[in-house]
Amino acid sequence: MRWFKALLIWLLIVIAESLHGTLRQWCIAPVLGDLLARQIGVLTGSLLIYGIAWCSISWIGARTFKEQLNIGLVWVALTVLFEGLLGKMLGYSWQRILSDYKLTEGGFMGFGLLFMLFSPVLAAKLRGVSS
Repeated sequence: MRWFKALLIWLLIVIAESLHGTLRQWCIAPVLGDLLARQIGVLTGSLLIYGIAWCSISWIGARTFKEQLNIGLVWVALTVLFEGLLGKMLGYSWQRILSDYKLTEGGFMGFGLLFMLFSPVLAAKLRGVSS
């Protein structure tokens, strides 16, 4: 397994998710409202992440469950860091940023991150690249 490849795929995920989020804010949020748009975005974003993981897991070369889970863990950690930094750069308060993670405030991001954690494992299992 090559960590450089896993990081490149994470960058692809971030770019795809950033475009996804922009389209969500422009097209869905004005019609359905911000919270519902963000909730739907977790589901569609998870599908997007899984699609990228499915296409790339063989190329990354992660063959064992441990390697695949470690990739997912790194992707999650980098994503949380990125989301926090981007949110602050866009002028959001910590309360607003963290609301995406709080179920009590309607935030489903925790589910999305949990899915991201296991997406390399699931992709490898379904592609038959696990050892």
